[in-house]
Amino acid sequence: MPWRARAGLLWALLGAVVLTQICYPLTGGAARAGLTVGTVLLGCLLSVAHALLTRGARAAAALAATAILGGFAVEALGVASGFPFGAYDYSGRLGPRLLGVPLVIPLAWTWMAWPAWLAALRLVRRRVARIVVAGAGLAAWDLFLDPQMVAEGYWAWRSPIPALPGVPGVPVGNYLGWLGFALLLVAVLAVAAGPAASAADSRDGPMIVLWFWTYASCVLAHAVFLGLPASALWGGVLMGVVVVPLAVRLLRDRAAGPGPT
Repeated sequence: MPWRARAGLLWALLGAVVLTQICYPLTGGAARAGLTVGTVLLGCLLSVAHALLTRGARAAAALAATAILGGFAVEALGVASGFPFGAYDYSGRLGPRLLGVPLVIPLAWTWMAWPAWLAALRLVRRRVARIVVAGAGLAAWDLFLDPQMVAEGYWAWRSPIPALPGVPGVPVGNYLGWLGFALLLVAVLAVAAGPAASAADSRDGPMIVLWFWTYASCVLAHAVFLGLPASALWGGVLMGVVVVPLAVRLLRDRAAGPGPT
């Protein structure tokens, strides 16, 4: 398949993700839960497809294995033991469950781990620094995700304190657990995906746009449509630590003219 056709497929998947996210605040109840699941499925498909079409089968397999299997394992551990996210339970509104974990949940790790890694490739050069940047960016996304999902009743903590100011229902320990696992996930991915996944590529456009879109749409949705202004602020500031420097870097590169990616 020529790259033009592959690129068209990836941009179409990105468009589908954006459309489902736009529809989310306009719905409620079962329709909103369905859009949540649909968005995650499309996002996971987009990230794995991009890894496959731009970096090859090894990178795609590494992404799926580390994020899906690793994500399921840590969620199952969390539900059973309360480590590393705190004691919590899923409500059952997100579809079929295995060991208490909705099967769609690990796909969310896959969806956002790949653009977080590709963003880090453009910001720093050393592998350790890339792992830190990508892991921090991925974990910061949870500052939007968990408050939103708790507000919808998709899961709940048994002891949701201490919490961030203005963001009740989600204990601070959950975010620390996310950070720890995100760093581990990205570290394994960086090695398992191979050399092809350790260099920025001019074909990464859909993933970089996804990264910026996720950030901007989350800030807007939480601040305006979902009634979660505090999580809009926390997520906007902390995820912005990774997103804003990337935007500045890309603008500077564009102003400087064509050069190596």
